[in-house]
Amino acid sequence: VGQTEVIEQVLICLICDAHALLEGVPGLAKSLLVETLSRCITGTTFRRIQFVPDMLPSDILGVNAFNPIKQDFYIIKGPIFANFILADEINRAPPKTQAAMMEAMQERKVNIHKEEFILDKPFLVLATQNPLEQQGVYPLPEALVDRFFMKILVDYPKWDEELEIIDRNTLIKYDIFEPVKPVMDKQTILAIQRDVRKIYISTPVKEYILKIITATRIKDEKIKYTKYIKYGASPRGTIALALAARAVALMDGRDFVTPGDVKLIAHPVLRHRIILNYEGKAAGISTDEIIDEILEEVEVP
Repeated sequence: VGQTEVIEQVLICLICDAHALLEGVPGLAKSLLVETLSRCITGTTFRRIQFVPDMLPSDILGVNAFNPIKQDFYIIKGPIFANFILADEINRAPPKTQAAMMEAMQERKVNIHKEEFILDKPFLVLATQNPLEQQGVYPLPEALVDRFFMKILVDYPKWDEELEIIDRNTLIKYDIFEPVKPVMDKQTILAIQRDVRKIYISTPVKEYILKIITATRIKDEKIKYTKYIKYGASPRGTIALALAARAVALMDGRDFVTPGDVKLIAHPVLRHRIILNYEGKAAGISTDEIIDEILEEVEVP
């Protein structure tokens, strides 16, 4: 119910064959979102991984186990072997486990006891982190956060939406997944992932993207909030913004990208790629405010 913007951004990640970091308080149906998405595509699987402080990499990737009857070893694959994965509270896992998860996400393959396994496509990981608790967590390093295609903020539902949530979840014998019907198969989504890269971006729009990215790196007197930036977006951010804009155009039924597409998706693509300095943190400035000002000041072609 509701969360239209969040759903659209998750779909963009799926179309771009990329992963997202979701941030929001517990109970906002993040797990439901991912599982529902998997049910819309036939032949796909969903797994939820609940991260805890004592979790090992093998708990995610899998393990080489011994069969005492056959006197032989065999592979037990971990929950990473699914098409849609909710990595719940990833910041609770120790750094070694976080690194193993990120490596699998990046390489799209897993090594278990010197044996390599290619992960099935489509492969979408939505990782969540709880912004409320600070105890018993291992904050994700900036270098790892940058590997997420988007950082999506999940907020509370609106008044009328929450009224509908009450009705849907308190009725007797109501199956929450009953209205969900498959709309495409795996091959269709893989074809869409190929088609999105064919969307045309003109040189002026490419330059517009680059101007936005450059504005996060250089202190500009015209953009006062840039003085609060310690590190700006990397070339990975440039690529992500261009690809996400292509996905926006594709979802809108166009074969070309406009500056409006870039503006529409700039916040989730860039908000986690801008690192604030101490002055910015002390002033309580958010990266979204910086992006707002950059989009306002950078000339639109």
